[in-house]
Amino acid sequence: MFPIVRMAKDLVVAARQAPLENLTDTHVSHHICWPHDLDIWMELNNGRALSLYDLGRTAMAQRAGLIALLRQNKWAITIAGSSTRFRRRIRMFEKFEMRSRTLCWDDKFIYLEQSMWKTNGECASHVLYRSAVTDKNGLIPPEKVLSAMGRQQPSPAIPDWVAQWISADSHRPWPPMQDNVSTTAATQNSAA
Repeated sequence: MFPIVRMAKDLVVAARQAPLENLTDTHVSHHICWPHDLDIWMELNNGRALSLYDLGRTAMAQRAGLIALLRQNKWAITIAGSSTRFRRRIRMFEKFEMRSRTLCWDDKFIYLEQSMWKTNGECASHVLYRSAVTDKNGLIPPEKVLSAMGRQQPSPAIPDWVAQWISADSHRPWPPMQDNVSTTAATQNSAA
C-alpha cells in the first residue's frame, strides 16, 4: 500500500519550510524504516524504497512551487525512466536521511537524483529519474513549466554520467521484443 499518511506528513513539513530558491537546490527529509517497509530479509524492501523516494520528490516539488501549479493547470508528474543503485541495507527502525534534487532538464524531460543516507554517513541507495510534467495531450516541455512557475532558469549542463545513461537508454528496444514473450507463452501452454 502506498504510504499516504507519510506523504501527507511530508507535504505539511515541506509547506512549512522555505521555498527552494533554485530548482537545483537539495531537499532533505528524514525517515524511519518501519516494520511494514521490510522484505523477508528484514531490510527495507526495494519496492518500498522507490515508494519512499516518491515522498521526497513530492515534497521537493511542493517547496519548488510545482504542486500548486499542477493543481491549477490540471497537470501531472510522471516518471519515464529510472536507474537505481542499492549499496547498503537499511534495517527495521533505522533512521535515514533522503536527499532529493533536480539535476537538469532538456526539451522533454526533467532529470532528478535522490539518495538515502544512513546515520553513519554511508549512502544506502541512489536513484536517477527521467521525469516529465504532462497534461491530457502528453508531455509539457520543461521550458513551459518553468515559465508558468515564473522562473527563467536555464538548465545546468547535463552531467556526463546522466548523458551516458540517456544515450544507453535510447538504444533499448521499445516496445520490448514480443517474440520472446509469445514463444515463452506458447512453450508454457504446450507443456500444460
